Amino acid sequence: MSETIREVDYVIVGAGAVGMAMADTLTAETSATVAIVDRRAKPGGHWNDAYPFVRLHGPSATYGVNSLPLGRGQIDTKGLNAGLNELASGAEICAYYDHVMQQLLTSGRVSWLPMHDVDETGMATSLVNGQRVRLVARRRWVDATQADTRVPVTHGPGFAVADGVTCLTPTELTQWDRPVARHVIVGGGKTAMDTALWLLEQGVDPDSITWIRPREAWLLNRANVQPTAPFALQTMAAMVAEFEAARDATSLPDLFARLEGMQLLQRIDPTVTPTMYRCAVVSTAELTQLRRIRNVVRLGRVKGIELDRILLDQGEIPTSVTHVHIHCSAGGLPRGPVQPVFQGHRIVPQYLRRCSPSFSAALIAHLEATIEDDAVKNAQSEPVLVPEIPVDWLRMFLQTARNQAAWSQHPELQNWLRRSRLEAYAGLFAQLQQEPNPEWEELQVRLKQARVPGLHRMAALVDSAKRKHQKGERKRQLVPGVCPNKNNQGKTLT
Repeated sequence: MSETIREVDYVIVGAGAVGMAMADTLTAETSATVAIVDRRAKPGGHWNDAYPFVRLHGPSATYGVNSLPLGRGQIDTKGLNAGLNELASGAEICAYYDHVMQQLLTSGRVSWLPMHDVDETGMATSLVNGQRVRLVARRRWVDATQADTRVPVTHGPGFAVADGVTCLTPTELTQWDRPVARHVIVGGGKTAMDTALWLLEQGVDPDSITWIRPREAWLLNRANVQPTAPFALQTMAAMVAEFEAARDATSLPDLFARLEGMQLLQRIDPTVTPTMYRCAVVSTAELTQLRRIRNVVRLGRVKGIELDRILLDQGEIPTSVTHVHIHCSAGGLPRGPVQPVFQGHRIVPQYLRRCSPSFSAALIAHLEATIEDDAVKNAQSEPVLVPEIPVDWLRMFLQTARNQAAWSQHPELQNWLRRSRLEAYAGLFAQLQQEPNPEWEELQVRLKQARVPGLHRMAALVDSAKRKHQKGERKRQLVPGVCPNKNNQGKTLT
């Protein structure tokens, strides 16, 4: 098989939200040449694989790439998101990224290799005809693959399914046209929530739905993440309230009780303590609908589905061949080890602000475009871990605050943040500061009073949780007949 060589300044592996935001900013702010390569036929990453009824969790206004708005800048007037900034559908997002790619290609400095697999040597092999292209990056190799989201259609169930059992992905569910006795949703994350809402929207009786939720999650309230002018005071008030809740909290449970009381965090079942936090965002109207499903199974993860029963970690429940089981248990957000973003010839994009993949990728590209020294770049881009458990809410908050403090020392970077479409909040708040407003001034006073003590209290709560976890691990290892599991060493608090 013949081999060609393609030499560019940057090779970006992955054409999802992160890779596209990187490419957009690099081409806008430098004269560099870029090659983008992906295993999929179209840009947009996991949005190409997602179920048909998927939508963004948060506003379209802060998603995508810096150079091109997503959506029409409207407020939804109908549905479960009524009164809030619009949420793009999966189809809209795929079309958007296709438009972005065409915009990049017209620059003459970007090349696109869809349907290609890339190995560690930089060899890209076509999945269509096997032709090979050796990719050479003169400046950097950008590994955006770690940001790839796992969805059911690409990541099958982690449990056994007997022959004769109907187990569908959410996509297959929309195509199912046979009689159904009951629906069984497997999973407790955002995909499961979306699937539950879709079933209810189709008129399915909530009492005919069984929802297997191995873990409960803390959920962000979408009303508090609205980055446009009509919601500026409300959004700022929520930010201030977070600091105040932390400042006044006497313990970790007390903190989450305060956050819930202020409607900053939510949960589907108020009687069950969440053990998961994954940046999922819901409206209060969506939460009301989800609570209509009362047949919730909390017996751990599914181990297997047989013709007449579902086996779980802590027991079993009955099922039948006329039940439709919906696999919503794919991993979702990937959680790899935190590592430096800038690594010599390699860039590994990660969150720089909590729950903000597109913004973080664009900022990383801007740092690459404007700063020479990797040590300086890394000082401006300490990674914010991808969350998994409730205490990660604090860890994300603390690292985001540290990053923002570092950014505040650089006037050029502050100007970029105020102009950035993906950041939005900096420009919005800067505009408010220019217009006298008693409510805004009061919020600024409260913020000044709560910010520093709030951050100190968050750090103390994280340290306390870490010590408690370590103490529990030592006790566990001292139990007679129990050997420490090497695979669990170094795990974060669960």
